[in-house]
Amino acid sequence: MQLFIGNKNYSTWSLRAWYLMSKFNVIFTEKQLVLDTPEFYETLKNSFSVQKVPALVDGDLQVWDSLAICEYINDAYLSNAAWPTDSAQRAIARSLSAEMHSSFIALRNEMPMNIRATRNIDLSDAAKKDLARIDEIFSAQQTRYPNGWLFGQFSIADAMFAPVVLRLKTYQISLSALAQQYCDKVMACPILQRWINESMSETDIVASDEAGVDVININ
Repeated sequence: MQLFIGNKNYSTWSLRAWYLMSKFNVIFTEKQLVLDTPEFYETLKNSFSVQKVPALVDGDLQVWDSLAICEYINDAYLSNAAWPTDSAQRAIARSLSAEMHSSFIALRNEMPMNIRATRNIDLSDAAKKDLARIDEIFSAQQTRYPNGWLFGQFSIADAMFAPVVLRLKTYQISLSALAQQYCDKVMACPILQRWINESMSETDIVASDEAGVDVININ
C-alpha cells in the first residue's frame, strides 16, 4: 500500500491521512512529492485522474481525498476503530470531521500550515469567526473528555483537526484554557512530533503558503 503525500511543512491534507494511518500502525509506503512542481503533477498523472495529495494506492484500488482515505482505512484495516463506538458520538465525530473538511475557508486562506515558521498575522473578521468556532469545538470536547482526544480515544476527527493545531502554533493564536488543553494534548503526541521533526528538515519553499511576518525574538 502506497500513500502519496506532499511537503510535510505545508500539506495539511497529506498530514490527515498520514497521521491516522501512522497512529493506528497501518503498514504503508510513503511516497513524498514536492508540491507545485512539474514532477508532482507528472507523477500523479500516471496513477490518478485528480492530481492532488494525499492519494492512496492499495492493490488495484485508488483512493484520493484525505477523509475518503481515512474512511477506507477505517473500514478495511481498523474494524471501525477510528470512530467512536457510541452511535451518537460517532455521528457528532463525523459531523465535526465533515465541518473541518468543508468549512473554515478564511482560516485556511489566511493561515496556511507552515510548521517551520513562527509568524505574526493580521486576520479578517471571517478568520476570527473561524477561530472562535475552533475554540468552541475544542472546549466543548474537552469538557466531555478532559485531557483526552476529541472523543476520548484518538479518531478520524483528531486527524482532521491536527493541521489546525499546528496553524495555531505557527501564528501564535491564543485560545481559551480548555481549547489550549486539547492543543497541548495533540502537540504531545509522538506520532505528530515525528511529522513535525521531519518537516523541519525540508528546505523547499511554497511561496503561496508563506503568510505573515516572521517573529523576531530579541533577548
